[in-house]
Amino acid sequence: MSERGGASAFPSSQRRGGATASGLARRGGQLGRNVFAGLPLRLRPIGLALRALLCEEGNALRATVLFFVIILAITLPLLPAAPAAPQRIVAIGDIHGDLDAFSGILQRAHLVDPTRRWSGGNTIFVQTGDFLDRGPKARGVMDLLMALQRDATRQSGRVIVLMGNHEAMNIFGDLRYVTDDDYASFADDKAKSRPKGVYPSRPAGYVERCEALNADGRYGKWLRTLPAMARVNDSIFLHGGISPELAGWTVDKINDAVSGEIKAFDAYKQYLVEKKLALPCSDLDELTNAARAASEKAKGKDAEILKGFLAYGGWASMAENGPLWFRGFAQWTDAEGAPQVQRLTQAFDVARFVVGHTPQPGQIVSRFDGKVFLIDTGMLSSYVSGGRASALEIKDGQVSFIY
Repeated sequence: MSERGGASAFPSSQRRGGATASGLARRGGQLGRNVFAGLPLRLRPIGLALRALLCEEGNALRATVLFFVIILAITLPLLPAAPAAPQRIVAIGDIHGDLDAFSGILQRAHLVDPTRRWSGGNTIFVQTGDFLDRGPKARGVMDLLMALQRDATRQSGRVIVLMGNHEAMNIFGDLRYVTDDDYASFADDKAKSRPKGVYPSRPAGYVERCEALNADGRYGKWLRTLPAMARVNDSIFLHGGISPELAGWTVDKINDAVSGEIKAFDAYKQYLVEKKLALPCSDLDELTNAARAASEKAKGKDAEILKGFLAYGGWASMAENGPLWFRGFAQWTDAEGAPQVQRLTQAFDVARFVVGHTPQPGQIVSRFDGKVFLIDTGMLSSYVSGGRASALEIKDGQVSFIY
């Protein structure tokens, strides 16, 4: 073997251009140092390992290829993703305990299957409140809504349940519209044998329903998590409406006000019970009468507490111009409402408001050039003559109705 020019383990074709193993190692090491310097701190352990591998003379070529593969694997997920298609949104208004009609419209909107399991995929479903009272199966409606909230997340969907005035009324103990069937759905063997002395005029299931809707009850805990309003993309959903007085508020401020009032009510009620002025399941009239009677003799801190409770009529959650009760969106004339709604859409930076509360028998109504949609179509047809279930759908920026 000739020793002219020095022996080499590489064929001459691989030695052209100085592509020796040591040269590759030097280049690989330099490359590793250059890229390593630009790596985020969390990726530098990977960079250190690769730089060491690149500097190993025998593994330089293989390590260089591996290096680029790993860098691509790291950086590609960090690149901006293509904009996702807007999710389909479906909104349903007042249910009022009509579980069967509610289940039917959910199926027609392709949100549930015949067994009432979520089948809506990544759809966002908004229920705008008033699922309690008047109808016979309010408990079943709550069970279904709670189940759908859990199930939808498994398919990347979302269920937003909002508080209506009737949910607030039940939390506060205004039980005028609770049906005997609703009470009976909470009655068990214990309820049937319960002595009548404490609540003699109450139907079977009254105490059990009260306990279930109290702050620490199964349904009460859930009810107290419900927001008054929700913004989804360029739409705001709520039960009643936004009066001009709230134009300077934000969605968060309104939600905080309502939830804060509910917490305050629970504290006031606990105070009345601890002072033996009321019973744990006293209704709102009984609580109010007890507070008024006690306030006539109360002094100091007790007087302040009772005065604070008796002011509940002015709370955002109870006042007629509050977000759960306001009917202006439905009752304003076109002339008086158009400028008001224009100011509100600008103030909240949205395209539309979607509300329930004021029945529009059998038909979703669009008002003020599509800036307001009234979606309470009287699902409980035994209460609203000509009513029927309906759903509003927003897909690809277009609004349509489902019946």
